[in-house]
Amino acid sequence: MIDKQLLSILACPACQQDVIEKDGKIVCTNSKCGKKYPIREGIPVMLVDEAEK
Repeated sequence: MIDKQLLSILACPACQQDVIEKDGKIVCTNSKCGKKYPIREGIPVMLVDEAEK
């Protein structure tokens, strides 16, 4: 689980919108973008190339 304070400062690198943690991934809250970024060993990997749509 990612710290709430860290989540509050993270943004989607693709569209700059807020993100949430859901199902073990960091998920963009923008419905048009919706990218899902993996969390590896407790560290969010916020790279567009690593994201799922």
